[in-house]
Amino acid sequence: MLDHSAALRPKTGASDDSPVIKLAVLAVGGQGGGVLADWITDVAERNGYIAQSTSVAGVAQRTGATIYYIEMARHTGRLPVFALSPSQGDVDILIAAELMEAGRAIIRGFVTPERTTLIASSHRIAAVSEKIEPGDGRASSEKVHATAQAAAKRFIAFDMERIAAENGTMISASLLGALAGSDALPFTRESYEQAIGAGGRGVKASLAAFGAAYDRARGVAAAPAGKKAVAKPAAPEVTSTAKVSGPETLVKGWQELAARVAALPEPLRDMAGRGLKKVVDYQDIPYGREYLDRLGRAVALDDAARGYALSIAAAKHLANAMCYDDMIRVADLKTRSTRDRRVRKEVGVKEGSVLQVTEYFHPRIEEFCGTLPVGLGSYIESRPKLAAFLDRRINRGRHIRTDSFAGFAMLWFIGGLRRWRRRLLRHKIEVEHLERWYELALGLARKDYALATEILNCRRLIKGYSDTHARAQSKFDRVLSALAMLEGREDAADWIRRLREAALKDEKGDMLDGALKTVATLGPVS
Repeated sequence: MLDHSAALRPKTGASDDSPVIKLAVLAVGGQGGGVLADWITDVAERNGYIAQSTSVAGVAQRTGATIYYIEMARHTGRLPVFALSPSQGDVDILIAAELMEAGRAIIRGFVTPERTTLIASSHRIAAVSEKIEPGDGRASSEKVHATAQAAAKRFIAFDMERIAAENGTMISASLLGALAGSDALPFTRESYEQAIGAGGRGVKASLAAFGAAYDRARGVAAAPAGKKAVAKPAAPEVTSTAKVSGPETLVKGWQELAARVAALPEPLRDMAGRGLKKVVDYQDIPYGREYLDRLGRAVALDDAARGYALSIAAAKHLANAMCYDDMIRVADLKTRSTRDRRVRKEVGVKEGSVLQVTEYFHPRIEEFCGTLPVGLGSYIESRPKLAAFLDRRINRGRHIRTDSFAGFAMLWFIGGLRRWRRRLLRHKIEVEHLERWYELALGLARKDYALATEILNCRRLIKGYSDTHARAQSKFDRVLSALAMLEGREDAADWIRRLREAALKDEKGDMLDGALKTVATLGPVS
């Protein structure tokens, strides 16, 4: 019986006198963690080792990833006693199928600087806690990278999910390639490939992803004695600028707008170009002209000494404000050919297979009236009994099969209403709200530039569709309600920023309530 005491713990890439190698794999559902564990166990047994694989199930990212735990020892004729789960400070190799899982493994004490080789895919899957925050709730990937470099003996990280996707397989294959390429286990490349081949399904794609990840892991620079190995950063993506094609009139119109963007101050061009593309894609060329006309009003108040912060904020948030989500936008996006290709790729639909797509809709009377001409929509909304009567028939969930002719045609028709969008009630409401916000910001630009910029940035609060949009707009209005108490103060811009960040922190708005109470206690302007 073997003793798992500290004296017998192996170094990474254990030698023959290190009896037990301990390896943990952290993966969420759909990443093939169980397949990876089986492959590793198979590789060990092919090389004369005894191996045991266990798993502790999680529930996606609500309670954490599933932990697949493998212990292996060279077969000496005596059966070792293996543990069923990893212990803090007692893991030789840890494989994380996503970057934040590596961070969680470090927090749990599975990674130690004198012992553990940490192999992690650098891509991100947002956790539930990150998704529910109304603002940008993403944790910092850079901090995880820095922590992993300090916490692990070796840290190997690159985008293994992309390698798997490019080769049409699961990330488990590229994780295995990274493990093999790291030389953390004393096995040959051929034995890993034999384990994959024994599976019998998707072997060609898995071997391709394995080989690409193996080579990528080999590309990690060997560290000098006493230093940690550092993963080479991934090469930056090269984005190609596609040529604009289409009817001559539209191409000429686009070129005129692009020329106007090129004439803007250099720090502003990138954001203005992105905003223009979004607005034109959302509506049409004249709408893009409206966008640049509005943006020009902010540019006229700006200068290089301030870094064009006001204009950059205007370029970003004007585009978002003009591209509000409505029933027309939702239907348009769901019937685009690009969406069909994306869904097929994400689901992994094979060529020639039939894909069935069911869309869920739950329109309210507000969305229905918003798609009507201004007069008719206003008429219904101004009559509560009529609105309630219609709402009882409209406000319910609907499942629409967009792979059927009837379902697709229905959404295609609604999406086609965008040519008349400027005549509809929702557009009138959104433009009026946009103009009030924009006029408020630009009106303050000369006497308080920073405050005007923060007011423009408050448009970040408004997003979403239906009830989500209503809650977001309520938060926006509450933040700007503090302006009367703050205007004239030297720290007014800072307070608006704090209120906005508080509004973005939680869905219920409790933090915003507290921040507004604090503002109410501030003394009068001296």
